[in-house]
Amino acid sequence: MAEFDATSGRRVLVTGGAGYIGSHTCLELLQAGHHVTVLDNLCNSSLESLKRVESLAGRSLTFMQGDIRDFELLRRVLVGPNNECPAFDAVVHFAGLKAVGESVSQPLAYFDNNLSGTVCLLRAMTEAGVKTLVFSSSATVYGDPASVPISEDFPRSATNPYGRSKLVIEDMLADLYRSDPAWRIARLRYFNPVGAHVSGLIGEDPSGAPNNLMPYVSQVAIGRREYLQVFGGDYPTPDGTGVRDYIHVADLASGHLAAIRALWQADSQTGCLLTVNLGTGVGVSVLDLVKAFERASGRPVPYRIVARRAGDVAACYANPVLAQTLLGWRTQRNLADMCADAWRWQSRNPHGYRQAAATGGA
Repeated sequence: MAEFDATSGRRVLVTGGAGYIGSHTCLELLQAGHHVTVLDNLCNSSLESLKRVESLAGRSLTFMQGDIRDFELLRRVLVGPNNECPAFDAVVHFAGLKAVGESVSQPLAYFDNNLSGTVCLLRAMTEAGVKTLVFSSSATVYGDPASVPISEDFPRSATNPYGRSKLVIEDMLADLYRSDPAWRIARLRYFNPVGAHVSGLIGEDPSGAPNNLMPYVSQVAIGRREYLQVFGGDYPTPDGTGVRDYIHVADLASGHLAAIRALWQADSQTGCLLTVNLGTGVGVSVLDLVKAFERASGRPVPYRIVARRAGDVAACYANPVLAQTLLGWRTQRNLADMCADAWRWQSRNPHGYRQAAATGGA
């Protein structure tokens, strides 16, 4: 359980909190003593995840179903039922569409949801006087980097609409901070979240075919899918497959808690704008991950090399030093932990949260 600290007991709104990273972060916040309200439209998440978060934490949270593009709803939530403006001490913003491949085929949906939704949220926060925000950004803002590891001062670009939406929101937040330095903002650039809570009760539960590597590997190992498609075997990497920085979702969640603590410690008059990578600093190829998962699960993961996927890059992994310096945070779990925890989640929940919802239990 996370250590209880002096900033505990604060009120935090988590948009998209029923999702994969959001649910793990809600657990961290509850275990640290904070009061959590989740706003989620459940378009790619499950309410079952939050029931399990409450069970693990031994504490309850407040859930509100709604869309961040609904300004009037956001305004009512942030002001509070009794005009107790502001109703929250901080917002952690996860809500958004997140699949690279889908964004290439449906760019307008990504711009509408991610950009318009964030504008609505920031307008409502401004009106309510809530000026502390942790934003879920992405390493995709680095585009196709000229070298690795990637530091926060690297040039930014986008190779797909998903990454472009994150890049534009980052700029939006910088402009907002320049216009009003009372804002306290953390822009967290994730690398590749994988794994699950060690209990096996919460994890990644994609709707339909997974867009990310680890859940696809898990579903092949458990027999839900025949084989893994590896997109590209001719990249300039040691084994020809893409290299990524895989970070355990529990480490990523603890990074959000570290960021929110750092923001609360900043001066409320001069504010701050923090931008940090959340990654391990270790590059792992697709085939290396497949082999590690086979060891963790004791199951074979057959695969086929297919054509490269639009929007992908050869190698992308972090220089994580700044997060250690500014947030006092670093990862605690390695690739073996990531695979073992992902397999525990998958083997205990072969059909994800949907099976529990259908049977009325975990």
